[in-house]
Amino acid sequence: MGIKRGTTLATVALAVVLAATACGPSDDKAADNAQPAGAAAQAPAADGGYGAPAADAGAGAKTAGQLAIANSDQLGAVLTDSAGLTLYRFDKDTAKPPKSNCDGDCEKTWPVVAAGDATATAGMDPSLLGEVVRSDGSKQLTVAGWPAYRFNKDTKAGDFNGQGVGGVWFAFAPDGKKAAKAAPPAAGGGAEAGAAEADAALTVAKDPKLGDHIVDGKGMTVYRFKPDTAWPMVSKCVGDCLAKWPVVPPVAQGNAKGIIEKNYLVLDRPDGKKQQTVNCWPVYTFTGDKKPGDINGQGVGGTWYAVAPDGKLITVQ
Repeated sequence: MGIKRGTTLATVALAVVLAATACGPSDDKAADNAQPAGAAAQAPAADGGYGAPAADAGAGAKTAGQLAIANSDQLGAVLTDSAGLTLYRFDKDTAKPPKSNCDGDCEKTWPVVAAGDATATAGMDPSLLGEVVRSDGSKQLTVAGWPAYRFNKDTKAGDFNGQGVGGVWFAFAPDGKKAAKAAPPAAGGGAEAGAAEADAALTVAKDPKLGDHIVDGKGMTVYRFKPDTAWPMVSKCVGDCLAKWPVVPPVAQGNAKGIIEKNYLVLDRPDGKKQQTVNCWPVYTFTGDKKPGDINGQGVGGTWYAVAPDGKLITVQ
């Protein structure tokens, strides 16, 4: 799982599963009910979370103790309790005034963090910590006014299986906002850095054959590989495949013009490369395209196709 605690899980499989968010159903291979990677299968619940709570959930609210900040490759700085468990906020709550709208089964799946002994960590404004009185009279910790929760499918320090669940649950950043990693700075400096920033972009071009399709910052056509999957988020293009189909490097959302940014994430590949995805699908360019506007990769092997602005395949021949 994503938060570094001194060890990194390695895999000999070709798949990389990103647990940073719940990738929604997609056009061909995603599951009907998306959920965060690493979490047990759960059915959507009315409270906006995912379903049947664990048998031992809801045993009683626990305090957070000395808060800590952990670093995630996908999320950046994430707020945790003293045991290293990720703390979450719920979009259906309110911060002004503070109010929790997670009760009953929701509370079993998302145990509340009791107010009491929580103290701010270094690098965090202590005035952000507060409390709210819940409907049952108990007091819940708040961060920047937002009630704080844990997720019952997080079993160890560094898990953040609750990130993005139902599109309404998100890990806390230390300032009380939703955790989100800033785009990495471009390598180099001066004109070279400026060129790198210009290349790290995605936009939409129109082709008489393909219609609207995604291109990179150089205007080169962007492709998807049909054997890949979006849920779990997996790239099956490795080795010699990557020599012909280079990955699209991470692109800041601000540099993605015209792209429908649902589940716009970066995939950490087993080879150490970072790859941009669109709607959770890994995307590539093709070395056979020599100039902007080329679409020589379209339909290659019956598995490579240009990408529509919403991340779907464009399968016209």
